[in-house]
Amino acid sequence: MLGMCRGRKKFLAVSLTLLFVPALTWIYLFTGTFEDGKQISLSPIESQPHSPRYTASSQRESLELHVREVEEENRVLRRQLSLAQSRGPQRRHSNHSKTYSMEEGTGDSESLRAGIVAGNSSECGQQPAVEKCETIHVAIVCAGYNASRDVVTLVKSVLFHRRNPLHFHLIADAIAKQILATLFQTWMVPAVRIDFYDADELKSEVSWIPNKHYSGIYGLMKLVLTKTLPSNLERVIVLDTDITFATDIAELWAVFHKFKGQQVLGLVENQSDWYLGNLWKNHRPWPALGRGYNTGVILLLLDKLRKMKWEQMWRLTAERELMSMLSTSLADQDIFNAVIKQNPFLVYQLPCFWNVQLSDHTRSEQCYRDVSDLKVIHWNSPKKLRVKNKHVEFFRNLYLTFLEYDGNLLRRELFGCPSEADVNSENLQKQLSELDEDDLCYEFRRERFTVHRTHLYFLHYEYEPAADHTDVTLVAQLSMDRLQMLEAICKHWEGPISLALYLSDAEAQQFLRYAQGSEVLMSRHNVGYHIVYKEGQFYPVNLLRNVAMKHVNTPYMFLSDIDFLPMYGLYEYLRKSVAQLDLANMKKALIVPAFETLRYRLSFPKSKAELLSMLDMGTLFTFRYHVWTKGHAPTNFAKWRTATTPYRVEWEADFEPYVVVRRDCPEYDRRFVGFGWNKVAHIMELDAQEYELTVLPNAYMIHMPHAPSFDITKFRSNKQYRICLKTLKEEFQQDMSRRYGFTALKYLTAENNS
Repeated sequence: MLGMCRGRKKFLAVSLTLLFVPALTWIYLFTGTFEDGKQISLSPIESQPHSPRYTASSQRESLELHVREVEEENRVLRRQLSLAQSRGPQRRHSNHSKTYSMEEGTGDSESLRAGIVAGNSSECGQQPAVEKCETIHVAIVCAGYNASRDVVTLVKSVLFHRRNPLHFHLIADAIAKQILATLFQTWMVPAVRIDFYDADELKSEVSWIPNKHYSGIYGLMKLVLTKTLPSNLERVIVLDTDITFATDIAELWAVFHKFKGQQVLGLVENQSDWYLGNLWKNHRPWPALGRGYNTGVILLLLDKLRKMKWEQMWRLTAERELMSMLSTSLADQDIFNAVIKQNPFLVYQLPCFWNVQLSDHTRSEQCYRDVSDLKVIHWNSPKKLRVKNKHVEFFRNLYLTFLEYDGNLLRRELFGCPSEADVNSENLQKQLSELDEDDLCYEFRRERFTVHRTHLYFLHYEYEPAADHTDVTLVAQLSMDRLQMLEAICKHWEGPISLALYLSDAEAQQFLRYAQGSEVLMSRHNVGYHIVYKEGQFYPVNLLRNVAMKHVNTPYMFLSDIDFLPMYGLYEYLRKSVAQLDLANMKKALIVPAFETLRYRLSFPKSKAELLSMLDMGTLFTFRYHVWTKGHAPTNFAKWRTATTPYRVEWEADFEPYVVVRRDCPEYDRRFVGFGWNKVAHIMELDAQEYELTVLPNAYMIHMPHAPSFDITKFRSNKQYRICLKTLKEEFQQDMSRRYGFTALKYLTAENNS
């Protein structure tokens, strides 16, 4: 509608010009305008006195020359009209959102708001001039665990609305890079490219600037983007991590076409009174133009900024102002505003709906009249979702929508736009194409190749392994229905823990709220929580174990399950055991004997003697004694009762103990999902690699009761499930034979005899 209206106006104007210019020209030429009986001259020649040489023939030649000039002008006008008509449909095609206005200039805020209201109510505003497959470049500074979570929500909101390829430039510290690199690699979103830039290398560029803002040194790094980003990158949208998009980012990218002259920065006016200096007595902000500008959303014309020597410009300004201000209060925003105060021609003022600032006491409510007016929401208060605003409930719900939105649904192809070749994606498609979809076990086989979106270190993690190289990390995996075990395990195990949680996006937020509300969990910084997002119909138990194992940073791992509580003091006992048994130089798997209780309330035994007493009284049992004796019988519990030193046991069919091993032990086999053979296969592989199975005499763990899992219910009730599991077992054993040769024959024999 917008493009048609603008097109009609232009068509009408040019058509009138084409009609009237020739008519007026001929009237002018043949009728003329006479004054005092003399014809007004049509050319410089006519201004000369009449002479015999100035004949009717020369007049005709002059007249024909002028007519040809007019006709040439008409031809140019026709070409412009034809181009306008041909561009019209393309511009309409690239407009994927509602009408919006992009006011020009840097006038005062009152006239800007008036322009915005007029623009939003007009049907003939500007159209975004963005090609269908044009890549939009976005830069974000991100550091730490919390900011990494915020970036995910921001990216979800951008992906939800986008119709163009995206190239994210992430200026990240080592923590954020590890988290986000894994996330995007496993997310596999088409037509999205990610590049990382080392934020720690940039610290020296801005560390000389004292900054009081909670963002710290990373809050100053937007100042050095002209140096940091590739020299051939001409323009970029720069976003804070606490931004939520409510429209297609292409609309904002289109605003670059409105820049004129020396305008190189696109910014929204600050919506608080901060730079007016009237918030409290003796409040002295940095210099700014009027209310100043907010740097949560910035449009940067990088090529022009480099030519203007932006680096030198902001540095000189910062050095001069710091002599009196001593430090920045709002990080890079103070320095941007000081530069603009001196050079107002640099800024193109964006309509304020491109950065609706939800901090306390702002004028954000004047940026919109209706939901359709909203473009970008900026949670720029330290209070974040608890900010004061009469529409905050609406904004909060919009934010939570993206926070809990299933990121797997954003793996959308951009039809008509070629994507860069992705080796991982191509290999995955090749592997899937080799599977037989008519196979009754197809879904089991497919799960092995499923790439699950993974968010590492969902919460803050801080731990340095002990210097004596004996440190042990407890490894486990869980789903939402086992969250209640976390606090108990943390009370029993004081050492580092690596957990893989299988959750949906919404469940991940429930877990976050649960953890943040727990004093026990929040007091522990040595627990790594790695979210593996749900996809498919099976519980990928061995993938989860592998994720947790991969991110252990200690020399040894205790491979446990979430339903077990380790004995008090087990962490220190295991550290002593790995040293005494020389695990650093010997391939050993130290077995922690497993017991269970059927009581939900248990007085946990504080010693081996107390445990044996409870075993004799029937309060405790050896693990799975009633339903799966073979799983732990080789531990030889009768010998363990009286043992005072570690003893070796031999592998037997279906043996699945819980063990302590070196970090470099083999991974779990991913073909086993849900219930059945997931640990058995791993112990078999350890034995094939000649690990010595050694039982610890003074260690134990107790399984706590819980409702049956969904997967064990499927195993018991679904015959096809059991058939497929048997098929997978046979294939695994065949693979073992190929890899380990004669050594692996005993596994086939043992299976046949069991």
